[in-house]
Amino acid sequence: MPKYGRGWGDHGLVRNVPGRDQGAEPPEPAEGAEGPHQRALGETLIEVRAAAGASIGMLYLPDPTGRVLHLAMTLGLARELALPWSRVVVDDSIPVADAVRDGRFVWLGGQEETARRYPRLGLVLPYDFALAAAPLVPDPPSAAEPTGAGLVLLWPGSHAAYLTDRERDAVDSACGRLANHLRRAADAGCPVRAPAHPVMLRPLPPPTPGPAEAAAAMAFIHRLPGGNCALDLNGTITFITAEAAEMLGTPVSRLRGALPWEALPWMDTPAIEDHYRAAVISRMPGSFTAATPTGRSLRFDLYPDDTGISVRIIPVTTDEPVPPVAPTAVPAEPSPSRATALYQLMHLAAALTEAVHARDVVDQAADMLVPALGAQALALLVAEEQRLRIVGFRGYTAELMALYDGIPLGVHTASTHGLRTGRPLFFANTEELAAAFPEVVIGDGMAAWTFLPLIASGRPIGTLILAYARPHTFVPGERAILTSLAGLIAQALDRARLYDSTQQLAHSLQTGLLPRALPVVPHLEVAARYLPAAHGLDIGGDFYDLIRIDDTTVAAAIGDVQGHNVTAAALMGQVRTAVHAGAGAPPEEVLARTNRLLTDLEPGLFTSCVYAHIDLAGHTVRLASAGHPPPLLRHAGGPAKMLNLPPGLLLGIDPDASYTAVEIPFEPGTLLALYTDGLVEVPGEDLENGIAAVAARITATDDRHPAHMLADDLIGRASGGAPRTDDIALLLLRFVQEERHT
Repeated sequence: MPKYGRGWGDHGLVRNVPGRDQGAEPPEPAEGAEGPHQRALGETLIEVRAAAGASIGMLYLPDPTGRVLHLAMTLGLARELALPWSRVVVDDSIPVADAVRDGRFVWLGGQEETARRYPRLGLVLPYDFALAAAPLVPDPPSAAEPTGAGLVLLWPGSHAAYLTDRERDAVDSACGRLANHLRRAADAGCPVRAPAHPVMLRPLPPPTPGPAEAAAAMAFIHRLPGGNCALDLNGTITFITAEAAEMLGTPVSRLRGALPWEALPWMDTPAIEDHYRAAVISRMPGSFTAATPTGRSLRFDLYPDDTGISVRIIPVTTDEPVPPVAPTAVPAEPSPSRATALYQLMHLAAALTEAVHARDVVDQAADMLVPALGAQALALLVAEEQRLRIVGFRGYTAELMALYDGIPLGVHTASTHGLRTGRPLFFANTEELAAAFPEVVIGDGMAAWTFLPLIASGRPIGTLILAYARPHTFVPGERAILTSLAGLIAQALDRARLYDSTQQLAHSLQTGLLPRALPVVPHLEVAARYLPAAHGLDIGGDFYDLIRIDDTTVAAAIGDVQGHNVTAAALMGQVRTAVHAGAGAPPEEVLARTNRLLTDLEPGLFTSCVYAHIDLAGHTVRLASAGHPPPLLRHAGGPAKMLNLPPGLLLGIDPDASYTAVEIPFEPGTLLALYTDGLVEVPGEDLENGIAAVAARITATDDRHPAHMLADDLIGRASGGAPRTDDIALLLLRFVQEERHT
């Protein structure tokens, strides 16, 4: 029986895993693998690829937080191509992230649709393929919550722009089965987590031919004109004829087991490696022409399938002389090819365009660079107040990083060198580092390092450290690539830190204008919540307030200033001040006075507001509105209903505008909900439907449910769907017999 070549928990390479489409038996876990659940996942991934006719399968599992998806298992995908997609943040604009986050099926019917809907994916993989991404939901769906995992399948570029019913049924069925495997594992107390490196499933090769058949096959190959070779999906040459080696000008022994662009430096070009990538991803035949160092022109025909690529090499006769390619020395130590490095550079550049926060930059840089460049550790440090502060790291321990956090910039170390000079440092081994900085104690257990200055807008802002577990020679081309990567990271990090600082300042300003604490009023249970918008640097104008007039009388207000900027926030503070100054007067007078003040100020912005005067002794509440969404009122034991207050003109438009107040009973047990439109607005839906949904939620809640828990529930539901573009303010007031305060 074929076995897993390595355990699930180590490097994740899986050899000789049979495919159902080849009639082989299902894989069995080798000793040390974690059990039948992983085997079941592998079997199902193999089966769905065959049943759906797909060429590539990828299984993503969530981390414990549910905010990051890790590539746990792949089938039919080259390891190098899988690395940049091995970690996906759920909020990323990536098909599998959208599928898991939104609980929906994502289908991309071709290259044009991919580029239009997912520019980053289309830029990095500009090849013709079809793709489906789906969340893993238990079957039947009502049986349990979603798993937070996802399935991705790719089809060759020859696939139609749509899925057939059979293909879609196969995908849906597999998603349910995969989800059920994960759920059973979790119920058994052994939840499945993604391994440190993706498990690379490989179907078994065809049965080994007998001696006579093998001899006939070799004779057939040698009779073909030109030369022939075979690559696996990672690009490694697994077979090559003597005729092909002669045309390439390199012995068979040096070519077999090597990557073409490593064994043949003249093939180390982005264009040639791009043809290989296109064949692996699209599974479509391709062809290109290249010139050898002697000036000989060769045509390479590529024929891919799910196990590798067959390559036929044919001499090309041209009328025009082809200039020879100067031979390039092969470095003694393997380093990323130029094409591979440029691929990683482009992938990182595309990813960094979507990085919003400094934490995003750190994660993207670590995810791309550490595996792609063969490094074992990374650290990003920035200059703050004449010290180096660590903003993120990967491969190091938090305890070690704490020792290096806060190094003064005046100390002469490799980490501070780039900030003073703007020049990078490369140390191939510990001896070189010790010779350059003899006073520095090397305590990270690494054997080679590069210290790259992070330069943004012409000024150093920090240092990028990459460390290697073994001695590493940095050849000139690799040094140039690393320096370019550091430049990309510096620009993104500088932009992200500015965003973070501005956002923190904006929200500090806004929350500073809101009441720090609400007054305690006997027999009135209060809960207030404010949630800033999910995106953007804008400062909202939402506000709420509670003003104690005496032991049995209280005024409450909620409002929304038009606009999202500093002017709106400043005006919001003035509105709150005006309402405070008029508190105690009838609601219609409070709004009228506030309106006159705003029109005198001529801010150019308008404000909606609801003001309520609550008399606990008289069991009444008197309300007036200035163009604000209607409050919700729920009497004890009854449903929550929308209060249809007389519409009033927004504040700040007409100085002579008048307002009408309505008085209604406010008996013990009554709940009054004041809110801004961010709580009830749903894109594409009528506002009244959103209000009705919130009212239904309040109605479904027990009267004895604490107000603060109800507030958390309402805010949580409003923030759990599509990204919000507006702030939310919420104020809940309940008349209680016993005193309960929030």
